[in-house]
Amino acid sequence: MPPRPAPAPATVRRARRVASPPRWWRDASGSVLWALLLFVTALWVSAGGVGDLAGWASGLTSLGRLTGLISSALLLVQVFLMARVPWVEQAWGQDELVRTHRVVGFTSFSLMLAHLVLITLGYAAGTTAGIWGTFLALVLDAPGMLLALAGTLLLVLVVVTSVRRARARLRYESWHLIHLYGYLGAGLALPHQLWTGSDFLGRPVTTVFWWASYAVCAGSVLVFRVGVPLWRSLRAPLRVLDVRHDAADVTTVTIGGPGVARLRARGGQFFNWRFLDGPGWTRANPYSLSAAPDGRTLRITVAHLGDGSRRLAGVRPGTRVLIEGPYGRLHAGVRVRDKVLLMASGIGITPMRAILEDLPVGVDVTVIHRVRSRAEAVLHDELQALSTARGARYVLVEGARVTGRASWLPQQAAYLSDVAALREIVPDLTRRDVYICGSTGWMTAAEEAVHAAGTPTEQVHVERFAY
Repeated sequence: MPPRPAPAPATVRRARRVASPPRWWRDASGSVLWALLLFVTALWVSAGGVGDLAGWASGLTSLGRLTGLISSALLLVQVFLMARVPWVEQAWGQDELVRTHRVVGFTSFSLMLAHLVLITLGYAAGTTAGIWGTFLALVLDAPGMLLALAGTLLLVLVVVTSVRRARARLRYESWHLIHLYGYLGAGLALPHQLWTGSDFLGRPVTTVFWWASYAVCAGSVLVFRVGVPLWRSLRAPLRVLDVRHDAADVTTVTIGGPGVARLRARGGQFFNWRFLDGPGWTRANPYSLSAAPDGRTLRITVAHLGDGSRRLAGVRPGTRVLIEGPYGRLHAGVRVRDKVLLMASGIGITPMRAILEDLPVGVDVTVIHRVRSRAEAVLHDELQALSTARGARYVLVEGARVTGRASWLPQQAAYLSDVAALREIVPDLTRRDVYICGSTGWMTAAEEAVHAAGTPTEQVHVERFAY
């Protein structure tokens, strides 16, 4: 199949657009998070938490209750952040959501461990059973504690495999499956406080607050992670229309069906994809669109980096497709300036190609595509043709990356600083929206160079899939 031609502006049929939520939604949701933590602390104070600090044993127990309450609240926030609630996801963007999810998760986990230690020490201080005897008594005798212990062990598994070094050793599919146990862990670990916690027993306001919080989080996951994607996929089936092998390790898949026009996707966004072609279909994989939606088709271009992506090479036309999305803020709708710089390395060029196609005709656009060699320049011919049609400037930067320092540049440009090289290619950098996509290290170096050049934060748009 020949490369998809750059469409003439007058004949482009666009999918329906949806405006991104205003940026202040993110600040408002952040304020809600702090208000939630303050309210939880106020509930602890109203239950006599401060007064209990006067005694050694009661003080340890009271601090254990407080760390447990805050840990529970943060665990619910963590679940909610990744529930794919459209307004939250669009206001924050995938990059910031995942980063915040990670920070909140590790904080919640640390407080949960502190809760276990402090509660055990507090109860042990008032008995002769010792620390281990007290711990066993709590686990075996208190209602819901065995479930809580099982949930805690599942959360430990999730946290350990989320550490970057451990994450790097796991296939994406394995990591994703383990990560799903976090929902089960949260479901098992949280309810015990409603059955045994002194901050809950006989306190209707507190009980209603926590049950409502659980219901909101569980409902968000069921609706937006399960219900909405399933409804979209079933009401208007999507199927594979074409499979193109751009290279030995790169596959382009075109998907179509009556449901495409209703998705309101934008070039640069991503979906979680499931191809119903045999074993492995249950595992969703995130792939960005490599062409702007035209109301009839969606297209992805994927490098074979794991089992899920390698399977795409064997997908046949007619295969049924299930989707979740669209997700992400890496699209033309978030720009705040009239000029744009699209920076990408390797396969990261795919969402940039879609954004370029999606931008209004006449926008001043420069595309920087860094590759190790011309043979690895994915979609090169399409990008050249599309840039010509759109009046954009396409710059292909070839060569292995600079050694000895973190840089976005190739070795042959090592005599330049990262900032100087950017200013040489794009002298008006600070007056442009900058979109960045590629490998994690390259993206970090590119983003640091863009900021060091003086580009305001609100003009820089980055989305990562690995942490």
